[in-house]
Amino acid sequence: MRNTFRGGVHPRERKELSRNAQLKEFRPAGDVVIPLSQHIGKPAKALVKKGDEVLCGQLIAEADGFVSANIHSSCSGRVKAVEKRRTIAGTLQECVVVENDGQFTPAEGIGQREDWTALSGPEILDRVKAAGIVGMGGAGFPTHVKLAPKNPDAIRYVIANGAECEPYLTCNDQLMRSHAEEIVEGMRIVLRLFPKAEGVICLEDNKPEAAEALRRAAAGKERLTVRALKTKYPQGGERSLIRVIAGVDFPTAMLPADVGCIVDNVGTLYAIHRAVAYREPLTRVVLTLSGDAAKAPGNFWVPIGSRISELLEFAGGLREGVKLKKALSGGPMMGFAMTTLDVPAIKTTNGVTLLPEDEAEAAAERMTACLHCGRCATVCPLGLTPQLMADAAYDGDLERYEKKLYGLDCIACGSCTYICPAKRPLTQTFKRTKAEILAKRRAAK
Repeated sequence: MRNTFRGGVHPRERKELSRNAQLKEFRPAGDVVIPLSQHIGKPAKALVKKGDEVLCGQLIAEADGFVSANIHSSCSGRVKAVEKRRTIAGTLQECVVVENDGQFTPAEGIGQREDWTALSGPEILDRVKAAGIVGMGGAGFPTHVKLAPKNPDAIRYVIANGAECEPYLTCNDQLMRSHAEEIVEGMRIVLRLFPKAEGVICLEDNKPEAAEALRRAAAGKERLTVRALKTKYPQGGERSLIRVIAGVDFPTAMLPADVGCIVDNVGTLYAIHRAVAYREPLTRVVLTLSGDAAKAPGNFWVPIGSRISELLEFAGGLREGVKLKKALSGGPMMGFAMTTLDVPAIKTTNGVTLLPEDEAEAAAERMTACLHCGRCATVCPLGLTPQLMADAAYDGDLERYEKKLYGLDCIACGSCTYICPAKRPLTQTFKRTKAEILAKRRAAK
């Protein structure tokens, strides 16, 4: 039986900074800025206006279309504005700004335990949709859409992604340690939708405490196992997990459901449990604030819309004498640089990494021509040829990049860039080329 995927790298983990830091509750004192687009698909449509009073968990924006997601207030208070604000990605987006009253008064009907085993499949999906749950380990695909494939009987595996292979990040490790029973119950709820599927909770073997907690919680549960996989990046990639569990490779044109798999982050399963068993909407996320510039790296429950700068202050700020050179949303492999910390955490924010040095900037100064060593192809988890892809991208040969070299299959994991001795910005090149190809497609339509 496979325990890992082909290729991959072993970057310096740096998880020791926060891996034993238990989850702390953070409650912002300042305004909460809640973007209406925190998911793949159309932004949600605001239901509130300036001056409205809102409660914690109240629906403030509804899904606008099939691929969209509801948005709820993460605090109680008064709507200060519905306007464009800077977001964590650096773009201006429509947001609901709530003047936080500090009370976090819950909306009616939230938090009372109900017997979810009496619910039908459609009722479960309705509660997941109402809660505004999206994929919390990646791009934020609306979960109610993912859990409604054309043929539920064709689903063979429901895979819980607890690998958390990105350096520095440890919040899911702590979530699995402290809330294993809720994650297992979330998996059991999802399995109700797929009667022929086996549930597999996957995590890397560098998380023994989490694995033990999950095994205890899963003991005696039908159609449910826990698998500790080899510690290797990107073990937590959707396609990497499917390759290990189902033994299937598939192109980006296909969805996991097309090969009989559903993959959800363990944080998403926890949110599903809260939504279905307690009618609790998604209003907070688990988040690691770490990095060599952080004074006290830790793991936190963070209300959606909280400013990262306020969270940093709560966590103790920067180390003495250390200047912040680079801040990343996420980790150093797949995260992206932030232009400011005065931006809100959203549903897909699972980490903020604060660094005193900019390794990408340093690499650019040492970059040379390609050495033709082939290391990039060796570590690519999808079996692509990054060297040839880069050549096609630089030459502007987009047809070769897409049709001959399958460049759009790239998941931008960063493994090729990490291993490249010539320090070429391969991943950045592929992201830019993919964006160019997709822009031309949209223009053609």
